[in-house]
Amino acid sequence: MLTVLEVIKKTTGFFADKGIENPRLNAELLVGHALGLKRMQLYLKFEQPLTEAELEKIRPLVRRRSAREPVQYIVGETEFFGLKLKTDRRALIPRPETERLLEIMVTRLAGSPPARVLDLGTGSGAIALGLATAFPAAVLTAVDSSENALALARENAAALGLAERVNFLSSDWFSALPAGGLFELVVANPPYLSADETAQAASEVRDFEPVAALTAGGQGLDELKKILADAPRFLAPGGLLALETGVAQHAELLRLAAAAGFSPAESLPDLAGRDRYVLAVARK
Repeated sequence: MLTVLEVIKKTTGFFADKGIENPRLNAELLVGHALGLKRMQLYLKFEQPLTEAELEKIRPLVRRRSAREPVQYIVGETEFFGLKLKTDRRALIPRPETERLLEIMVTRLAGSPPARVLDLGTGSGAIALGLATAFPAAVLTAVDSSENALALARENAAALGLAERVNFLSSDWFSALPAGGLFELVVANPPYLSADETAQAASEVRDFEPVAALTAGGQGLDELKKILADAPRFLAPGGLLALETGVAQHAELLRLAAAAGFSPAESLPDLAGRDRYVLAVARK
């Protein structure tokens, strides 16, 4: 009988041959998930022989990953900003770049926490739910044009005990929001890849994540342009617009922010040093 460690090593080699990044980590996550064990628990079971029934639980997960399905979709969850979120193909997988955007906003607004927050294109609800925990006195609104994504976001809110804190609304950006509602913080991680960039993305992204949440026209700028043009009408004076963007778009985005009346507007880098975020302040 194969032990846990032997199965992990064989799976690691199989994934490496398939060109999958971080093959050992992927193997441990999938074997642990199949056995109902966290990684630390898995390490304590390395010498345990596996039954045929246990191997049968592992094999289909390995096949799915070898076909490039993201491990987060296979295990059905991911960690984000200290929260455990359900993940499936209804929405994008929350990423470290977006987690970094939340860290920037929390630091920037620590002295004057926002009372009302709007999350545009909420997807799995990651941003809204992260900010709900960071700003416990805030009232949050989260919108998405995808009913499937909204259903997932509501499931995550319920699982985290935050369903009463976040109002989820079907809306194409600002279109369904009531007139006169002003927010101290508006945040968005909209589609910002061009069609060519999406076509060149890894199979895990291109073939499994929702394309509508990845790709925008105009070299990835179309949705960002809409948000920058309309956001001033929904921001309180001095309110902050925080955007996650493509890394080659910032000269144009800062020009558009100035044209829309934001002052100041700035670019901030992600952890890899690439221009990733635009923060723009509504005039007082």
